[in-house]
Amino acid sequence: MNDALTALPVSTDGIIAERAGGVGYLKLNQPAKLNAISYAMWVAIAEIMRAFREDDSVRVVVLSGEGGRAFSAGADISEFSEVRNTEAQIEVYETAGRAAYDAITHCPKPVVARIEGYCVGGGLAVALCADLRIATDDSRFGIPAARLGLGYSHKSLRPLVDLVGPTSAKEILFSAKRFPAAQAQRMGLVNQVVSREEIGAFVDDYAHTIAGNAPLTVAACKTVIGELLKDPEDRDTVLCDRVVDACFASEDYKEGRAAFMEKRRPRFTGR
Repeated sequence: MNDALTALPVSTDGIIAERAGGVGYLKLNQPAKLNAISYAMWVAIAEIMRAFREDDSVRVVVLSGEGGRAFSAGADISEFSEVRNTEAQIEVYETAGRAAYDAITHCPKPVVARIEGYCVGGGLAVALCADLRIATDDSRFGIPAARLGLGYSHKSLRPLVDLVGPTSAKEILFSAKRFPAAQAQRMGLVNQVVSREEIGAFVDDYAHTIAGNAPLTVAACKTVIGELLKDPEDRDTVLCDRVVDACFASEDYKEGRAAFMEKRRPRFTGR
């Protein structure tokens, strides 16, 4: 894997995309607005996630927000009068948002959200699309819909309920409060909480550890867990069997066994 940091072309300054050492980095880059996500950024998120999906050199993706004050404060409502004002505009805008969420959720590679500061509303929705969430101890989480009169569909709420359960989901939604990182971790909203000083090295080590593991195995685990979260009648058990069989038929399986016997680190290729 190439350890040199390479920038990817992006259609807006609101997103920074880079890759290095098997890791793709997608950074929300509107720090003056707490990384509120504009329409152009929703479009770019989907574009970059597709690029990472198709890039065999990228084995894990890290999402983050620039500036240190926020992962994201949600959608950039300052532009709504221009880009989300008519029924036609609303449909276009919501289609872009759904495409961004789906591109993160359905990426076959692990996605890690690195969270510093505020992670609220649509920003939290983005973080919920990731597989893992690592936050600084001063981060704050919340969904303020009950203060705004908004409603969420069952499809929108399912990731939250699947992650934290119905009781904690109700607490988050009914109260519209901002929860500290420690409480978010107790709810199961985040996996790890570390200090500001630690998070950079911690997330890099976390991502590179995943990137060094067998890609087919990691992807198979993500696929099977995703199917288990579906209603039983909707699960694709044939797909689950197929991705597991692919692991056992792979060159990586042979390499893993050989490395174990030879007491060395395996060199996985994803084949």
